[in-house]
Formats: sequence, C-alpha cells, structure tokens
Amino acid sequence: MTAPKIHTVRILMNGVTGRMGTNQHLIRSILAIREQGGIRLGESETIMPEPVLAGRNGDKLAALAARHGIASWTTDLDGALRDPSIQVYFDALSTSLRPEHVRKAIAAGKHIYCEKPTATSLREAYELYLLAKKAGVKHGVVQDKLWLPGMMKLKTLLDTGFFGDLVAVRGEFGYWVFEGDTVPCQRPSWNYRKEEGGGIIFDMFAHWRYVLDHMFRPVRAVSCVAATHIRRRWDEQGRPYPCTAEDAAYATFELEGGLIAHINSSWCVRVRRDDLFVLQVDGTKGSAVAGLRDCWIQPAAATPRPVWNPDLEQPIRFFDTWIKLPDQRVYDNAFKVQWELFLRHVVRDEPFRWTLLEGAKGVQLAELGMESWKSRRWVNVPELAP
Repeated sequence: MTAPKIHTVRILMNGVTGRMGTNQHLIRSILAIREQGGIRLGESETIMPEPVLAGRNGDKLAALAARHGIASWTTDLDGALRDPSIQVYFDALSTSLRPEHVRKAIAAGKHIYCEKPTATSLREAYELYLLAKKAGVKHGVVQDKLWLPGMMKLKTLLDTGFFGDLVAVRGEFGYWVFEGDTVPCQRPSWNYRKEEGGGIIFDMFAHWRYVLDHMFRPVRAVSCVAATHIRRRWDEQGRPYPCTAEDAAYATFELEGGLIAHINSSWCVRVRRDDLFVLQVDGTKGSAVAGLRDCWIQPAAATPRPVWNPDLEQPIRFFDTWIKLPDQRVYDNAFKVQWELFLRHVVRDEPFRWTLLEGAKGVQLAELGMESWKSRRWVNVPELAP
C-alpha cells in the first residue's frame, strides 16, 4: 500500500490580526482547509497549509495563535522571509504598506498571494507584477466575489445563454457606515483618510474590474463622479477626525463591444434592496438580479407589462414577479475556494489566472476613475502588457 503523500505548504500570513484577515483568510480559509484534512489531489495525495502569523503587535499575534492552536508567529518579518521552509507570503496589510512587503517577499523567492488593491498607484502595482514575473515566483491576488454563490449562479446563466443579447449591467453596492460618535463605525478609520490609502474608489474598483472583465467583457472606458458626503468621523479611540477620502462613487463603464455597466458604490446609503451588493443584468430574453448568495430571474415570457399611470396605485407587486434560483450545489466560502486554487497552482502548477497582473488592472481602473472624476470626462482604459 502506497504511503500517503502530504505537500506541506508553510504560509507567512502578514496582517491577519485585522477583521477580514482573521475571519476570511485565517479561520474560514486556511484553518478550514486544515480541518477538512487538506486539499485532496488524489486518493493518497494532499496539500496541507501551515500558517505562520506575522505582524507588528506580538500580544495580538500570540493571542490569535493561542486561540486557534497555531504553533508559529513572529514580529520579525525579515527573519521569517529568510526561512527556506516558508514557501508562500500572504499580505493582508493596509494598501499603502503592501508594496514594500511584497517586494521583499519576491526578493526572498517566496510565492505571493495578497489582498487587493495591490498598491495605491498603477506604477507600483504593475512593477510588482513585473518583479514577480522576472523572479519566476507564482503570484495571485484575492478576487473573492467571483466565487460568491450569487455570482456563480449569475455566471451559469451567462454561460447557458439565458439572457440572449445583453442590454446592460447595473450594480448597487453599499450600506450606512456609522460616523462613530454615537454608534461604533463598522470600518477602520484609515478607509476615510486619503493620505493612508483610503477611499471607496481604490477599495471597490478593484472588485468591479475583475467582476466585469471575467464575467462579462473587458472594461474599455470609465466615467466616474465621487464625493465625500460625510466630512467628519470618529476613529477607534473615539477621537473625531476630518475625512479626506471619498465615501461614494457613481461610475459608468463601457465594456468591449459597447455594453454599458453602471455601478454605484457608497458607504452613505441605507439599504432597500435584496443584499448589500446586487448586480442586475438585462438581456433580450430575460433578466437576473444576483446578490451575494441568491439570484432571481425574470424570463421574457414571464415579464409583466406595466403601464405608467401615477394617478393609480401600482397594481403590480414587482418583487413577486421574479423567480429565485435554487441551490443546485454546495457553495464553499469564496475566499477558501480561491485559496485552494492558488495552493494547487503552487504545488501542481495548475493554471491560475488571477495574478498580480489582474491586481494591477484593478488599480488601473481605480486610478482612471479618479482621473475621470477630477477631469469630469470619459477616460479610456488601455490594455496592460502581460
């Protein structure tokens, strides 16, 4: 009987003491993979990730490691990067800190997996891609929304021709983020400081780029207007501070072939829709509205025929005319799904298309969105050389 083969992949996880790093990447991805017995490659072959926590606050790291039974943590990032047993460097730091650490990891010969945006400028983001390419290390960027159940159901509709000819795409993202004076703020204060890499354009346009590029067609132009609606917020210590970054962006994207997509992004909106993010796709044969987990459809044959008459109460209950799609499979955590794909890429060299180049494209769209806002005009999106 052949002994089982286990590929242990040690991952230096930097910045996972934050909310998303802890919950999505450490607990629901890496630790969940370990709990399921690793990533099966065959009857007797698995990949087993082994996290090594890194950061600046030793107390936080020690507490996090103890809480989840993690053997290794360090505040000596440079020393850990010199450790030949560590194969992958993962970065979940704030955006402004990311390029410096990713450069060091590339120079140390580590494979790179990181959050987005990958940098605060296209120049830096594209440079990281070129450095990784030259060094010959594998690299990937988190693009989690592609594996959300609602988006996967929508992708199935697109692949099966449900829509006919596409007419338009419309997205609504956001919720009310409390200022922090009477109700605690749900987001870190740096999100609202431009000087620290904050702002909703850089935070969300990286998402919209990969969603539009990979689910529909490549983005070719952008028109954007943004605003700082809330001028003062309170930080984690309860101190007021001026907001220097935009907290809402209203953008129209022209995709290849002339398809139009419009997406509103706001931290200053109260939700009256199916989810915190919904994406509506209209086509000649039908429409769909996808949220984070669910997707509703309205085929052409089941489309109601409204007539404009503001003098009478609307007789059609529009929400009731949509059909909710069933779950036809079990959907895993979106972050975990991409982690598994990346680790298979590292061990087996299986294809992985969500690279630092894709990360640079997200930064590019954010940068061009900012340019459009400041110049009040449409801006073309040039192709980046692979």
